[in-house]
Amino acid sequence: MTTDQSNAADRLLAAALSHVPFDGWSAQTLAAAAQDCGLDLALAQAIYPRGGLDLGLAYHRQGDAAMLSALAEADLEAMRYSERVTLAVRLRLEAADREAVRHAATLMALPQNAPEAARAMWNTADAIWNALGDTSEDGNWYSKRMILSGVYSSTVLYWLGDESADHADTWAFLDRRIAGVMSFEKTKAKVKASPILSGLFAMPLKVMDTLRKPGGAGPMPGAWTGEGR
Repeated sequence: MTTDQSNAADRLLAAALSHVPFDGWSAQTLAAAAQDCGLDLALAQAIYPRGGLDLGLAYHRQGDAAMLSALAEADLEAMRYSERVTLAVRLRLEAADREAVRHAATLMALPQNAPEAARAMWNTADAIWNALGDTSEDGNWYSKRMILSGVYSSTVLYWLGDESADHADTWAFLDRRIAGVMSFEKTKAKVKASPILSGLFAMPLKVMDTLRKPGGAGPMPGAWTGEGR
């Protein structure tokens, strides 16, 4: 995408936000945004070929970028690791427009959009872990992102229906989910340290140890080395 196209994409997305509450993330919203920006509809469709879906995904990526920017300004050194993860998810939601996210959630709930929805959640989790300095190279790389994707998506759904003051109930829900994740990680560590439990779970633990984070070209996110079989 050229610089001019990138600028047009940003203008279209900004203009679209005022139409989303009425028309959702749709072709109608893209057409209205193009008109607002004084851009030819054909150009708008070339930038966002799937119309509302591509607009919604662009809005999601914009939210990830805003979260990373805010996270870079935070004093993370003074926080426990669980608090850093909690802060990242909270910053991600605080930067979002709830009505825009509500319509995006409706769009992503359609069966044909499930792969894009999963990819968007995964990319958010990946962005958070990378920003927090995750150095895992094995199966933990996958499990961290999979678990955080679940935490984030469930927190979003709770947030969309939360009418408490300053979304206090959402942040309490998030705290409980993160506490559950940390409990799971502690349990996994105990299993590996136990002579009995590590024997019972030898096969799944071995599979996790042979997984490797993405590092090259290929259709799947990562690779299984097959070592230790």
